[in-house]
Amino acid sequence: MAAAVIDGKAFAQGLRGRVADAAARFQAETGRAPGLAVVLVGEDPASSVYVRSKGKACQEAGMKSIEHRLAETTTQADLIALVEALNADPNVDGILVQLPLPKQIDDKAVIAAIDPAKDVDGFHVVNAGRLAVGEDALVPCTPLGCLMLLKDQMGDLSGKDAVVIGRSNIVGKPMAQLLLGESCTVTIAHSRTKDLPAVVRRADIVVAAVGRPEMVKADWIKPGAVVIDVGINRIDAAEGKTRLVGDVAYEEAADIASAITPVPGGVGPMTIAVLLRNTVVAARARLGLGAEAGL
Repeated sequence: MAAAVIDGKAFAQGLRGRVADAAARFQAETGRAPGLAVVLVGEDPASSVYVRSKGKACQEAGMKSIEHRLAETTTQADLIALVEALNADPNVDGILVQLPLPKQIDDKAVIAAIDPAKDVDGFHVVNAGRLAVGEDALVPCTPLGCLMLLKDQMGDLSGKDAVVIGRSNIVGKPMAQLLLGESCTVTIAHSRTKDLPAVVRRADIVVAAVGRPEMVKADWIKPGAVVIDVGINRIDAAEGKTRLVGDVAYEEAADIASAITPVPGGVGPMTIAVLLRNTVVAARARLGLGAEAGL
């Protein structure tokens, strides 16, 4: 039986609607819209597209989008000075510095300069530490989006055996922490894992985030498992064209799994939706307004 397709695009649309409602309530309470500042250094084409998408999504949700576009030659000191100014701006609730940064800038130093209360990417060590010990934190957008899709598909995750393939600070590690928080038994697997297919094969939940096109094959998947594919890889296709694929061999895995995210249209749309959600959460927390139901 073919797997159910987990429609991240539809879920993200619903989340963005709830965020828009929450943003309207915030504005009614405070007299201003939640504000997200996005900083882009240089002219990386993919980053430019992401920044435009984030700005448009903010406006559609009734939020204030503040963009800072800096030259490729910007110094680390100048970038950190801008971050510190945004930290001090009462109308800015979230700060996102688009990665990657030019080689003369240490991204860790820049992330460390962001006020943890405005760190809507969830990359600051304070937020990472809070997540690790089970305290309230701003959580990286992609793994939080994955968790939302899993809970929508499966309900209670308690006791499930989960394997996260990938150990990045952006997806793999926070994904594992979130699953631990749901009382899953969690394994973080990676390129050095011995007999990786056997490790994956025991999992009720597989989250693939390694950046290798179609690496996870059908015979890696336990029958009935739920598969979340975070990978977005562009590969050659017929007649000189290219196409997007995930880290999972989708067509064959869909014959084994009970549910699976497609690429595109699965995890991808969730990232910006969760970024908007994090901004509203940060805005309310900063002003002591309490949590919003449904976010």
